[in-house]
Amino acid sequence: MQQIYIDDIGKGFPLVLIHGYLGSSEMWLLQKKFLSKNYRIITPALPGFGESYNVKSLNSINKMAQMLLKLINEKNINKFHLLGHSMGGMIVQEMVKISEKKIKKLICFATGSIGDIPDRFESIDTSIENLKEEGIKETVKRITPKWFVKGQKAKNYYLCENAVKQIKEVTAYNALVAMKSWRGYENLKNIKQDTLIIWGDKDVSYNFNQVDILKKNIPNSKLKIFKDCGHNVHLEEPQKFNETVKNFLS
Repeated sequence: MQQIYIDDIGKGFPLVLIHGYLGSSEMWLLQKKFLSKNYRIITPALPGFGESYNVKSLNSINKMAQMLLKLINEKNINKFHLLGHSMGGMIVQEMVKISEKKIKKLICFATGSIGDIPDRFESIDTSIENLKEEGIKETVKRITPKWFVKGQKAKNYYLCENAVKQIKEVTAYNALVAMKSWRGYENLKNIKQDTLIIWGDKDVSYNFNQVDILKKNIPNSKLKIFKDCGHNVHLEEPQKFNETVKNFLS
């Protein structure tokens, strides 16, 4: 497989950040700047997404998790903190399941325990049908504004626009298939790491019930709710988000 793009900056204990659907490594820009002062920040762009747009995409959360663990291992990193956003939150849960002892602390951000997300703004099947009918450009224009309370007028919306400039329809399709077929609910009780769950109370991809399931089933977990934020808290309230992450990890 062609090598994916990975940004690797800063010094200290490693923190790996995994982006979500239609994301990129650059979407962690504001986290890299802040957190790299205290941590070694590793931000891959998943196959087919963002800076890895020319790499063949995957249609399995498990395969994405295995690929990332392999790449982290190749960097001779034996222990690390792990943060996943949205689809990336599914991937990090799968990484814990595969290689539990490598992960010190876990952050599940705007995510849930199953991929076919109940009460999402539209079902995954509908997203697949819409993608086939309208194509990738219209899908991107329709979906990405939903991640922000202020939509396209949000200050950092440009990072979403940058992420999808070269994305292919097959990448978006494969990711939707991967999410639809993934289920992590049964493994939640086996997550032993100290876990922080982050959620914006205006998130239309994941409602409160989804994050509450994580909180009630992951033994050593706590939930931080950001008021008046949507799906991309890290871009809507970056300073508060970054401080929350830093405080949890330290």
